[in-house]
Amino acid sequence: MRIAVLGAAGRMGQALTRALAETPGCTVAGGVEVKGSAAIGQDIGAVAGLEPLGHAITDDPLPLFAHIDGVLDFTLPKPTIEYAALAAQARIVHVIGTTGFSDGDLAKLEAAARHATIVKAGNMSMGVNLMAALTEQVARTLGPEFDIEILEMHHRHKRDAPSGTSLMLGDAAAKGRNVALGDKSVRTRDGDTGPRREGDIGFAALRGGDVVGEHKVIFAGPGERIEIAHIASDRGIFARGAVKAALWGRGKPPGLYSMADVLGL
Repeated sequence: MRIAVLGAAGRMGQALTRALAETPGCTVAGGVEVKGSAAIGQDIGAVAGLEPLGHAITDDPLPLFAHIDGVLDFTLPKPTIEYAALAAQARIVHVIGTTGFSDGDLAKLEAAARHATIVKAGNMSMGVNLMAALTEQVARTLGPEFDIEILEMHHRHKRDAPSGTSLMLGDAAAKGRNVALGDKSVRTRDGDTGPRREGDIGFAALRGGDVVGEHKVIFAGPGERIEIAHIASDRGIFARGAVKAALWGRGKPPGLYSMADVLGL
């Protein structure tokens, strides 16, 4: 499977290139960066710390999309929406690890998924997706006397909060409680907020240093507390999950899929 990396010069892009290069059944078919990037024209393998792979990073995705089977995309919402439209035209697999989408962005991704096979997840790691499944099960089992709080920490450069993973875990908790996350989500607390409302799902986001990603779902009840946690220490787990998603998506009909589909959860 010929797969290209979007945002190839970034930390995640380099990890994706390395994961592709070491995975049987696929090959690095090229890379894309924004116009003006110092990586334009450089070999994608060399940029990722590998031996040259014979593909120069480009700022023009259109010719590349016409000759590949899939793309891995951990960029930003605006370019991801543009890439999704190209993937729909080319009818290829588009794996999206980008986070921070607006409702309008999500509607555009759903439209693109009528022609492209899109696998989108707030987190591509197997561990986090298992954590989401457990969160849904625990939320369904415990009564409303157990308050749900989601805590996360990421490196200082992360732009969106709560993280896509936190929102994925919040969605899982809300599904377990059979409620809409938008109706129960509490993103900020400051000043005299009054007592906690029963059924709320709270979020807290910490930023600092070079933390890859830490998430914890807390179920705090009378006299006891249950915590489900995941700590990521290597971006390679997300990259390997994304490659697995791309290989899974090949041959699947157009649609908007998740890592839960990939993993059979």
